[in-house]
Amino acid sequence: MSIFRLSSLVIPLLGAGVFLGAKVHADGAADPVAANVEKAHAEVWRRFMDPYHLLLDSTELDGKYDRPTPEECREGKPNALAWWTPIENGAMFNGSYMEAACLRWQQSKTEEDRVKARKVSQGLMLLASVSKVPGFIGRGVASDGKTPYPMGSNDQTSPWFYGLWRYADSGIPEAAERQQIIGKMEEVATALEATGWLMPCNPPAPSPFRGDYSPFTWEGAPRLLFLCKVMHHLTGKAKWDALYQKLLRESGGNPAWTRLQLCEAGMHFDNEKHRQSWTGASGVTVLRGLWELEQDPEVKAAYARGLAASAAVAAPGLEMHAKFKVDAPQKFHHDWRVLNQWWRPQHSEQEAVDVAILQVKELGKLSPQRYQEHSFVREPCYAAWVVTLCPDTAVVTAHRDAIRAVLGHYKYDRLYYSQFFPVEAAWYRLRQLPAAEPKS
Repeated sequence: MSIFRLSSLVIPLLGAGVFLGAKVHADGAADPVAANVEKAHAEVWRRFMDPYHLLLDSTELDGKYDRPTPEECREGKPNALAWWTPIENGAMFNGSYMEAACLRWQQSKTEEDRVKARKVSQGLMLLASVSKVPGFIGRGVASDGKTPYPMGSNDQTSPWFYGLWRYADSGIPEAAERQQIIGKMEEVATALEATGWLMPCNPPAPSPFRGDYSPFTWEGAPRLLFLCKVMHHLTGKAKWDALYQKLLRESGGNPAWTRLQLCEAGMHFDNEKHRQSWTGASGVTVLRGLWELEQDPEVKAAYARGLAASAAVAAPGLEMHAKFKVDAPQKFHHDWRVLNQWWRPQHSEQEAVDVAILQVKELGKLSPQRYQEHSFVREPCYAAWVVTLCPDTAVVTAHRDAIRAVLGHYKYDRLYYSQFFPVEAAWYRLRQLPAAEPKS
């Protein structure tokens, strides 16, 4: 079947911002999953949202953590990528969490939730202003509130665009704030176009670029298309639509596929035994954005098929939550500076990666809780979110009970890593489904 041919299957679609679920069961009892997700929300804001409105990777259970100094960031300690520090993924996590923040406000319409969403946006805007290099998106900031690690990535930049789009179109920002955000997004997008879609680094980085949207891969295709599509949507400038239309049907790779074909195929893992829904989600979210913004019915249907395919790939990860023993934590080693004993100067992207990989092997020995949470918390929680991003209600409904099992399983105040946060977005999207039929 041609990828441009509409499927004969009628796909029921989820609307945006309509919450049909209830916080109580049919028998009037409080929904324990809803209560547990509320605990997850509380933990995000108690421990993991830092003073600069950026979502941290990890903290002690009392919220304590060691923030890198400006000197450590500039010297690339423990590595120039910021890997294994508490500020490793500020842009990626804020941009991803913004979906939950906006959906939550659209449900509650409370001032508290509006303020929280605005804080998440302020963190994202900060990360685009910490460098004089056009297009650079930082991962986080040092103890001075302004110095970043020198290297970003496509995994940081793509959620940055996604999160700010969600916020800009949420109904939360006033007109002036919205235009300021759109202006910054266009500034970054224009800079990336000038580099040939390479993500620039900040001096003294060991490499001038890290990350690339141009390859004909799952990592590149939906992100590049979304950047162009969302900039046309937000600015109305024909330039961005022309770029989008051109890039959509370009082909490359071996075998040669168009970017639309790559989007239609959906998320995939390089190694099926090593599930990576957490990085794959950065492509699935923008694919969802493409589906929402697309007006051509054939292209929109192709995006819908890509989202369904992505849900099918992610769904087997849901059951992994059962392997996490909530009352049997292992040792968590919070002192990331111990990794500096394996530090060495880094003069290229590959050298930075090599240093980081050596360090994480040692960190795994020091902190076995890291493996437990990344394997049996992060993967199921991101998988739940990926499934709920599918616009086919039948697909999501088929996994409703499995998703609820994931969201209800954890004791969020006993987790050291923040990567459970996708449970919020998954829950708010799950509540958009028609109410489940009561079981007889």
